Amino acid sequence: MKSKELHNIRELLLQMAFLVESSIKKSVTALLDRSDELANKVVEEDHKINSYDVLIDDKCITLIALTQPMAKDLRFITTAMKITSDLERIADNSVNIANRAQELNKEPALKLKSTIDILRMKEVAGGMVRDVIDAFINENKKLAMDVIMRDDEIDEINDINLNELMSLMTGDPTTVSRAMKLSYVSKYLERIADHATNIAEVIIYMVEGKIIRHTGQINPLS
Repeated sequence: MKSKELHNIRELLLQMAFLVESSIKKSVTALLDRSDELANKVVEEDHKINSYDVLIDDKCITLIALTQPMAKDLRFITTAMKITSDLERIADNSVNIANRAQELNKEPALKLKSTIDILRMKEVAGGMVRDVIDAFINENKKLAMDVIMRDDEIDEINDINLNELMSLMTGDPTTVSRAMKLSYVSKYLERIADHATNIAEVIIYMVEGKIIRHTGQINPLS
């Protein structure tokens, strides 16, 4: 297979990943800075990410049909298709965060520790997305495994957020609407990390030809 065709897919995926990572940052910043303008940008720019998803899938399907790739080339192409699907879903969660930000901007701000934890979740989840794309480009199994291991940190922060927000709602019923929206944001970030983990798992398949999803067979020292 011509390396130019694979390189083109790789470059398109990098461009898509850049937009997705930016959407994560913008959506959380829109929430914390109470910026309707930034939230609107996240929603408006989502169509670009969707276009990349369609374009990359189309190129991958065409390449499979016309060249009948074998072994590692086929794994690369099928992995790219899976990655674009997860990246598109990550972007959807960023849009969800932006939508909740727009709703919360209409209400008085809640002053609580969870906003700091949400910022930390954004940093970890965004780093997972960035590193997993690097792992794909460089076929770096070790980095992919590191991304998978970081998912536990996101889950832990999400649990802390939800517990604090539940306590807040129990103690002050007037906060229920706002606290529920913040809990949704925390869950969206947790889902972003899950999608980054999914990508890491298919990268390991691409590199080794071994499926580890749902098996629990992850050894970060191997």
